[in-house]
Amino acid sequence: MAKYFDVHPENPQRRTIGNVADLIRSGALVAYPTDSCFALGCQLGNRDGIERVRSIRGLDERHHFTLVCQNFAQLGQFVHIDNRVFRAIKAATPGSYTFILPATTEVPRQLLHPKKRTVGVRIPDHVVTQALLAELGEPLLSSTLLLPGEDEPMTQGWEIKERLDHVVDAVLDSGDCGTEPTTVIDFSSGEAEIVRRGAGDVSRFE
Repeated sequence: MAKYFDVHPENPQRRTIGNVADLIRSGALVAYPTDSCFALGCQLGNRDGIERVRSIRGLDERHHFTLVCQNFAQLGQFVHIDNRVFRAIKAATPGSYTFILPATTEVPRQLLHPKKRTVGVRIPDHVVTQALLAELGEPLLSSTLLLPGEDEPMTQGWEIKERLDHVVDAVLDSGDCGTEPTTVIDFSSGEAEIVRRGAGDVSRFE
């Protein structure tokens, strides 16, 4: 059964956040809120967690996983960014965007797109997510919590706990989340390509 953690949306209890971070470090797969919708997250090198995410979501090997980072310093360890792309991404973060970029050697091979050698990265604008990332001290390997055959993600932690009780290890809840996933921008060619229109405003990239 999944453990359920309820935290304040603006002042998340540090002890609770610490408990969730400890679970992630020990190999747990957690459902957690972001500034777009709920996501599934685990530690970067957690191979079992990766396969569990693929299984829960029905994903194939071409799916781009996302590294959810606390800040630009962390993000820069995992992707290659030239100055022009850096400025464009910097102006849009933190926010509800995922950026696809060429990965550095810090990214485990199983997370890379098999042909492009790219990975998704984002810096969320969400108090609870940021608190968890600060406690972890490293990115969360993440994927939107959107189940196969469903058009919208679940918005409430208790519902996630009920439906995914035996396939995730913990649910971190801070109230209702949105239903719109991040806007996805592919910068792997050096130019902005809008892959998915979502919660983030695309006008700056058009």
